[in-house]
Amino acid sequence: MHPAPGWLYGDVTATTTPQLTAADRCDRCGAQAYVRVVLPVGELLFCAHHAREHAPKFAELATEVHDETDRLLEEHGAGAVR
Repeated sequence: MHPAPGWLYGDVTATTTPQLTAADRCDRCGAQAYVRVVLPVGELLFCAHHAREHAPKFAELATEVHDETDRLLEEHGAGAVR
């Protein structure tokens, strides 16, 4: 079951936001970040797991969401995405 439709399951791109790197870490658990959430004041970085978990809340507040979770399949194969 997916959360409410929104940024995570749609086409969201940000041409002015630099790509996340292995040095970018999830603010929740420290894993590699694949989602950048830009808020009116600051930003949050999330791994794919925590981005899905917290999507309903930050979708209400975000001014921009930069989602690179598609890179998980490219970098780690089909077993990486849950």
